[in-house]
Amino acid sequence: MREEWIDSLRKKAGELRIQGEKGRIEISREQGEMFYRYMEMLLEWNGRMNLTALTDPGDILSKHFLDSVAGLHFLPNGTMGDVGTGASFPGLALKIMDPDRPVILMDALQKRLTFLNSVCQELGLASVRIEHERAEEAGQKEEYRGKWDAVVSRAVASLPVLLEYCIPLLKEGGIFLAYKGPGLFQELEDASNALRLLGCEVENVYKVSLEEEGWEHQIGCIRKVKPTPKIYPRKQAKIKKFPL
Repeated sequence: MREEWIDSLRKKAGELRIQGEKGRIEISREQGEMFYRYMEMLLEWNGRMNLTALTDPGDILSKHFLDSVAGLHFLPNGTMGDVGTGASFPGLALKIMDPDRPVILMDALQKRLTFLNSVCQELGLASVRIEHERAEEAGQKEEYRGKWDAVVSRAVASLPVLLEYCIPLLKEGGIFLAYKGPGLFQELEDASNALRLLGCEVENVYKVSLEEEGWEHQIGCIRKVKPTPKIYPRKQAKIKKFPL
């Protein structure tokens, strides 16, 4: 199964359509081996904690790994943070594809971070910081605020809420990649006030699809164009009750 799974991952990566183009993502044999071990550990640990609802190796291949790596070419150089990383889609998958990039994986649940630390050790991944922090609290701390070149997040919250969590962590000029489903354009309309208040603007929306699997996702590319007012991010209760 191992060799077949890795061969399938590499083949489907070449068939992944990003803005209608194929062949933008290439996964080496070594990277395929790392993804396979990552999947093994994900399924092993999933029996002890809720890491993923997907337990079929084929679904993990396409709906977690391929979806995650689709944003690879839209990231600027420099430090990348994954907010609300969970089992670390897309953060750790992107790290496997770009091993020299400094990465911060941030989550509020320590048990998830224990899993990620084990995966990083098993795969020999360096320059990964695993941070037990709530994003809205981290965004008000000097060590995090305005320090990252890129932020990624997938399936964490509605876009107005997600922007308030993520944009304060970015440097001015930095990029936020919001991994979303086909309803992203409506979310962007709903987030127009949040975009304005937080000092960012939509640069592009990238459509990602895998025809043989029958799914399509979108990645919103949002650039921070001016400093975020100090008032943001607010406390979590206020963010959820009164989204921007």
